[in-house]
Amino acid sequence: MQLQKKSFESADEVRPMADKGRVEILKIGDGVVGKATFEPGWRWSEHVKPIAGTDSCQAAHFGYVLSGRQKIVMDDGSELEYGPGDVVAIPPGHDGWVVGDEPCVVLDFAGMEHYAESR
Repeated sequence: MQLQKKSFESADEVRPMADKGRVEILKIGDGVVGKATFEPGWRWSEHVKPIAGTDSCQAAHFGYVLSGRQKIVMDDGSELEYGPGDVVAIPPGHDGWVVGDEPCVVLDFAGMEHYAESR
């Protein structure tokens, strides 16, 4: 690995999530960082499920919430709501949606390598 710097202003890739958001991808060092912008009305089961082809999100996420709110419901029924300043760990097997009228923006350091990637 070498000393590097990148910016989301010139992301390596941008993946749309239907008409309700996008994921900006940076490949840096040995990893991938995603900046996900979920617009009001976004829901994983409506806007990413058709891309992923699974019944629930199978990516594990480890992220920092910059703005907005989101609710997560796991396949087992457990729930979590998060917002600005929260650090979240979300295991595979979940649905999620934006809560409120503000976009939810999350920096994800674990689950974005193939998230919302067209097959």
